Amino acid sequence: MGRRSERLSKQGMLASDLAGEGDVIQVVSRAFDVLRCFEGHEARLGNLEISNRCGLPRSTVSRLTHTLTRMGQLVYLPRDQKYRIGPSAVAMSTSMMRGLQLRNLIRMRLQDVAEQLPGTVGFVIPDRFHLVYLEFARAANALGLYESTGSRIAMASTAAGHAYTAALDAEVGDALLAEMEREIPESAKLLRPRLENNRRLLREHGYVVACGLWSPHINGLAVPLWSPQYQTFVVVTIGLLSAMYDEKRLHKEVAPRLVELAAVIGSLLEGADGDLFNNRLERKALPVPTDNNPAPAHNNKIRTEDANELEAGTRRPRPARSVRARDGRR
Repeated sequence: MGRRSERLSKQGMLASDLAGEGDVIQVVSRAFDVLRCFEGHEARLGNLEISNRCGLPRSTVSRLTHTLTRMGQLVYLPRDQKYRIGPSAVAMSTSMMRGLQLRNLIRMRLQDVAEQLPGTVGFVIPDRFHLVYLEFARAANALGLYESTGSRIAMASTAAGHAYTAALDAEVGDALLAEMEREIPESAKLLRPRLENNRRLLREHGYVVACGLWSPHINGLAVPLWSPQYQTFVVVTIGLLSAMYDEKRLHKEVAPRLVELAAVIGSLLEGADGDLFNNRLERKALPVPTDNNPAPAHNNKIRTEDANELEAGTRRPRPARSVRARDGRR
């Protein structure tokens, strides 16, 4: 990996997300913007629909879809005069998912919490101005919020998105917000006034809350953690009915469980290159704090292993990183 790519990776951002980056190859960025329009294998879109979603000229979209079709990333449907995701894109996605053996273990941990709280618990990864559910769980009696694997949620209007942006180094987070203000200003207006308070909440408590932001009926809480596999922050989040869980109850009853869940998933992510891929980890009961107070902030730091230790599959405890680590992590 080149020095520039390595720097961008460590910041936990895609190159296209950084403001003022003049050396980004626009045609590559735009090609991915086109592919992002297809939210699912069954989505069928014409050039005009893609143009409207991407904000790109129709002539540009036409050239991009032609090229992506030649590459197998898209398939053209003559009868509909539309495109859908092609075999090459599906193959890449399937290949990646097959390698993520930690997903089953993460899903079990999410389910442990979902059985205790009547909401939707998710594990999400960032995708430009959105986050994507990599895994989720809900109890049979869960109400109000229904997401599924692969669902995309807006970064600016969800607890998960607010937690992710708060976790980024201030310079990187501000650059992302500036880019958002240029491309989707209405969404940025939701995030801008809350960013500093989110950063404070994360420093002091290890999590972020967002009440009634995505919907007046849904309150959310989210915990970001660093992923060595993706070299960015991922987020553990939960959405609950606001009528049942107001902000006070989120802090008192939900936060301790989600902070504990994030710590467990953080350990799984740290060991993903070792024991996890050899299927030597056993499922143990998820510990739940006995009191109703969130864990102290100093216990909420997420630990990471050095690269050579990951390769060796070691799992010994390490002290927490500084909140101002040089790689862009807070």
